[in-house]
Amino acid sequence: MSQQTADKANVVKRTPRGTDVSTKRRLSKARRHFRLRKKISGTPERPRLVVNRSSRHIHVQLIDDLAGHTLASASSIEADVRALEGDKKAVSAKVGELIASRAKAAGVEAVVFDRGGNNYSGRVAALADAAREGGLTF
Repeated sequence: MSQQTADKANVVKRTPRGTDVSTKRRLSKARRHFRLRKKISGTPERPRLVVNRSSRHIHVQLIDDLAGHTLASASSIEADVRALEGDKKAVSAKVGELIASRAKAAGVEAVVFDRGGNNYSGRVAALADAAREGGLTF
């Protein structure tokens, strides 16, 4: 047996990444977010309003990318939001109102919206609309 055939015999075949549905979904979302992040960045004058969404909760942060600081944040895990009755869109709208008020307190009027690879519909759109009604411009 030659060296080449021995090397070929010892090669372990690996399964390709992203063959199951959950991995494909996660990788697709990451690709969409990277594509979006190439175009937008947060500054001290216009920080990035980034949305992180899970199946149960929604989190939002105001990030100054130049300094690497989070200026304000809000989440559906907080006690006053958890006490809310209603569907997830109503909870997302409340989180949007919270981030708008906390942004005003931090002295932020305008933001750059980062949907985090999520579709701009449903809970993400409800959060964005509530933040706009709260006084943020984007």
